[in-house]
Amino acid sequence: MLHVEAKDLSVQKTMSYLLGGVSPRPIALASTISKDGIRNLSPFSFFNAFGGNPPTVAFSPSRRQRDATTKDTYRNLVDTGECVIQTVTYSMVQQVSLASTEYESDVDEFVKCGLTPVKSDLVKPDRVKESPFQMECKVKQIIPLGEGPGSGNLVVCEVLKFHIAEDIFKDGIIHPDLIDTVGRNSANFYTRASGNAIFEVEKPIGRMGVGYDNLPEFIRSSHVYSANNLGQFANSEKIPTKDEVIQFAESFGRIEASEEIFHQHSTHKNYQMMLNVALALRQSKHPKSDTFIEQAAKCALECNDTVFAWKAALCADLPSKEP
Repeated sequence: MLHVEAKDLSVQKTMSYLLGGVSPRPIALASTISKDGIRNLSPFSFFNAFGGNPPTVAFSPSRRQRDATTKDTYRNLVDTGECVIQTVTYSMVQQVSLASTEYESDVDEFVKCGLTPVKSDLVKPDRVKESPFQMECKVKQIIPLGEGPGSGNLVVCEVLKFHIAEDIFKDGIIHPDLIDTVGRNSANFYTRASGNAIFEVEKPIGRMGVGYDNLPEFIRSSHVYSANNLGQFANSEKIPTKDEVIQFAESFGRIEASEEIFHQHSTHKNYQMMLNVALALRQSKHPKSDTFIEQAAKCALECNDTVFAWKAALCADLPSKEP
């Protein structure tokens, strides 16, 4: 581990650590307008939502690292107290990157980056047509976080009106594959938050998980299960009883079993057949049978079948039967 106090770091090194470690970060594409009516568009990855009543978002237009001066977005927010914040999607990320260029204050970034302005209903800054999620906002508070180079200015905004594309909804929620957002990482790296990057973690709402401390020791000490796998076990409401596990194990029929057959089913993530083969090998006292049982349980966890995984994992603790 690298151990270093923040006071001993340069601004550049501090920023590199923050941008690399606090990631991926959602990106606010902020549209503002100057007191002279000049449109400005700029992305900010120090951004998030902070409450629903009233709906509150905040982002931070930082001071320049070279001379601590403020940028157009900050000055526009101070002068007008309004903005529109857009979600950045994969289909527009290159144009948004272009909007981060420091053009002169009299340059319209909509024109430079080729994004389409749309009149807002409640605020003066225009919305960005290409974004499927737009928020018209009024500035509630601007909190200076420092006066030196790289210092942030926390801009707290209340959302007055949402504009959301209907085709990004699925079953009543905004689905990550349909909105296809991108997040900011370090240097020139981004994260696309859709496709294989998306996974589900069941929330323990309204129930109590058994906890890591209540997991059987042979499961906790396994070299097969990852920390995430153990977390899935620990998040369950209860551990199956021995009778339930015995009944579960006896539901599998006798089949031809070998390491080769097990690995064939493993390739296709067929955890039911993986366990069936493993149990058959266990009856013949195969030296790897318990490891194969754990691998079947692990596969079930990774397919979000926790109930099966628990019973499968506990099979490794049952007494071996004579073949």
